[in-house]
Amino acid sequence: MNAIPMLASEPWVERLGWTLVHFLWQGLAIALLYGVTDRVMARTCSPNGRYLLACAALVTMMAAPLTTWALMGPRAASPDTAYQIHGVPPAPSATSAGGAATLPDSIRAIVPEAQPAPFLAWVVVIWLAGAAALWVRLAGGWVVAARMRSILVRRAPPEWQQTLQRLGAQIGLSRPVRLLVSALVQVPTVVGWLRPVVLVPVGSLGGLPAEYVEALLLHELAHIRRHDYLVNMLQSVAEALLFYHPAVWWVSGHIRARRELCCDDVAVSVSGDALTYARALAQLESYHPAHLSTALAATGGSLADRIARLLGQKRPAARTGLGPGVVTIAVLLVTAGYGLWAQSAAHPTFEVASIKRGASAVGSMDGPMGVSYKAGGRMIGMNAPLRLLIQFAYAVHDSPHSQPLRASQVVGGPAWMDSEGYDIEAKPAANTDQQHAWLMLQSLLADRFRLTLHRETRELPVYDLTARSGGIKLPAAREANCVSFQPGMTPRSIPGSVDCGYAPLMVSSTGLRMNGRKLHMADLVRELAMTLGRPVMDKTGFTGEFDLNLNYTDDGLTKSPVSAAPDDPGDNRLPAEPNLAIVFSAMQQLGLKLQPAKGPVEVLVVDHAERPTAN
Repeated sequence: MNAIPMLASEPWVERLGWTLVHFLWQGLAIALLYGVTDRVMARTCSPNGRYLLACAALVTMMAAPLTTWALMGPRAASPDTAYQIHGVPPAPSATSAGGAATLPDSIRAIVPEAQPAPFLAWVVVIWLAGAAALWVRLAGGWVVAARMRSILVRRAPPEWQQTLQRLGAQIGLSRPVRLLVSALVQVPTVVGWLRPVVLVPVGSLGGLPAEYVEALLLHELAHIRRHDYLVNMLQSVAEALLFYHPAVWWVSGHIRARRELCCDDVAVSVSGDALTYARALAQLESYHPAHLSTALAATGGSLADRIARLLGQKRPAARTGLGPGVVTIAVLLVTAGYGLWAQSAAHPTFEVASIKRGASAVGSMDGPMGVSYKAGGRMIGMNAPLRLLIQFAYAVHDSPHSQPLRASQVVGGPAWMDSEGYDIEAKPAANTDQQHAWLMLQSLLADRFRLTLHRETRELPVYDLTARSGGIKLPAAREANCVSFQPGMTPRSIPGSVDCGYAPLMVSSTGLRMNGRKLHMADLVRELAMTLGRPVMDKTGFTGEFDLNLNYTDDGLTKSPVSAAPDDPGDNRLPAEPNLAIVFSAMQQLGLKLQPAKGPVEVLVVDHAERPTAN
């Protein structure tokens, strides 16, 4: 099986996928709120205040997907359109206009036509690939930064080490910091958090004026005092995890730029000479080294902007919007919209539900077994295997005579779906009708059994119902006062009224009985399909109403318990029990003929199911 469909069926993949998709709009909302607040603070707040604001925005961005993951829960991640209530009437026939045996429209409206698109699986795969690549790059940067402390370095002259200690004391830094001369750096750089080291280029201590070097060292010591190396590491982790959102990089860029401004202010406040410090930065302007993001160098941010700020000069305002990222975010939000529109409002659920393992469902058909709706919305299951629960939950319950889906209409799933029975008792928060109660059962199966389904059309054995050469012999319907019973009601006899459109097919080893008034061919087809266990394709062309008062007995057929169904072609031949043979013969009495065949049949396919979680 392809890896993507396998991943798509995993609950954690679906949950993670929706978490990543939801962050598209969450990240944009956080960035917009941050941008507005930052603009308001720009004129009155110090760089350190705006730096803390940017850090808070990035922390909020990191917290958003974690919160989403926690709130969604194992099944809340799934688009729950399958639980919506659709006012779609049941299909009048099991045969579509195209000649396929389709599921009723009410089921087709709530179950996706195909297995859940691998969209979320691809989202997770691409995210994992991108995050893994950035993590490898980040880990490589940390390894290189750590090795910079010991490769091609030498101790700085003692007088400069003492100068570094004196400068550290001036800014309130009590931690020991080593000063090393390195052949691998071009500007003063900080490496490490717990045991920080300041690396200076070869020749800088003797080639630059002492006041320049001291000003630059003050800048690096300010990074150490502020724990910027740790913040930078956490910032890089956030970028690696949320790399796909431009707003993350935008906010992260603001953090790096303002971090440098904060350290500039510390250096100037201690040295007391902004001009000297600006000249020291200008001396570094020609280097523009491509230092590692895991290290903190004096050339971070825009040197030209930093120098102009120190000298009190105004430069054209930098663009504070997302720039090209706006287009990217727009595209990503369209993708997020797909996910949001695919999700519906909260689906109906039972307030209390108990699921217990019952007796083995195999060979237990003679014992209590089934699913029933009770007045007020209670749902009772007795030793019901999961397949039977699906048959009931996704059936059309539009009348008191509604039947579960045929077992052949639910395919796939693990073997225990048929061999393990479950006792279920579920109650809604308040009285509810039958339609809502069955939708609640769908929710219960999705939540406790982790059930996911899709619709699929397959070439399966069917029966074609056609007219015999002598013509159809269905008696015309007589006038009758029809009465309709609402779903969930128990049909009862009403003097002078008839329960029209219902003709239960009762079959035994000795005969067949079928009585009904004002029937349509779809009513007969539905009963035949339930009895025969296969879809029945109506190819009679008969559209009128008719009555049935059929009581049929054929002693000859009952003598052959393994006789084959009449006219059964070779590859569709099946041993027919006596009652099935009676059905074939009885239809002949009505001028109808059942012909085994193969045809397109729409079924429910179980994509994923797990044994139920504990109560």
